[in-house]
Amino acid sequence: MSVDQAITRFAPSPTGRLHLGHAAAAWFAADRGRFLLRIEDIDPSRCRPEWTTGIFEDLAWLGLSWEEPVRIQSAHPGDYQSALRRLQDLGVLYPCFCTRKEIEEEVRRAGAAPHGIEGPVYPGTCRALGPAERADRLAAGGASWRLDAAKAAGLTGPLSWRDARWGGAAVDPGRLGDVVVARKDIGTSYHLAVTVDDALQGVTLVTRGEDLREATHVQRLLQALLELPEPAYHHHALLLDRHGKRFAKRDRSCTLQSLREAGVTAAEIRERVRLAE
Repeated sequence: MSVDQAITRFAPSPTGRLHLGHAAAAWFAADRGRFLLRIEDIDPSRCRPEWTTGIFEDLAWLGLSWEEPVRIQSAHPGDYQSALRRLQDLGVLYPCFCTRKEIEEEVRRAGAAPHGIEGPVYPGTCRALGPAERADRLAAGGASWRLDAAKAAGLTGPLSWRDARWGGAAVDPGRLGDVVVARKDIGTSYHLAVTVDDALQGVTLVTRGEDLREATHVQRLLQALLELPEPAYHHHALLLDRHGKRFAKRDRSCTLQSLREAGVTAAEIRERVRLAE
């Protein structure tokens, strides 16, 4: 796929000001095709409108431009609910009533603690609940919804994806366990929202950090279940500080706002943050 054919996106969460790592990732995506912007603000407990405004400000200062309209996740709950209902109709979801603490205790009791990108891999506690108990517990209060990875794989068959940096990869449906596709408090999740959004925005090349490469196992599964297009991928290296650590929003010294206020130019930042292919 040539650069002029690709449709790329940069999809930050407004949980703080953008930092040097964000600048590198945004330029990386923008250099590879038609550049879209998405604001991933599905979690109201962590996201703030002023940080969304800051994202626009920082990207404009970097000299980036993007196609309108910008997709704001919180404005599209119906899209995620439609996808959720389709997955429920396929019979690949089950309600989960476990708290994070209960999951950690169950993993500890089992004598193993496998971890995915979202913490301990869920041991499947609620998957074994009978229909009557599920109905009673749902009537008593809401639940999160998890993807039954084994059932999903049974419907899709073998899957794979192609990464420009890492080559071909086979999907391992159980790699991250039975992930949450709809949290009780927000009605969706990162995995479901990003999969739906990429399809609706027509994204053909997903560029993002290598720390999110494992998420592709889940998202390819969701794409196949929902009969959505499969994009190409490029999981680039992460930008690290002088101590070999990832940049973080809590470190004000590396935010684009603080660098701008200190007199650093966008051109100087561009030279500093070029990512390896």
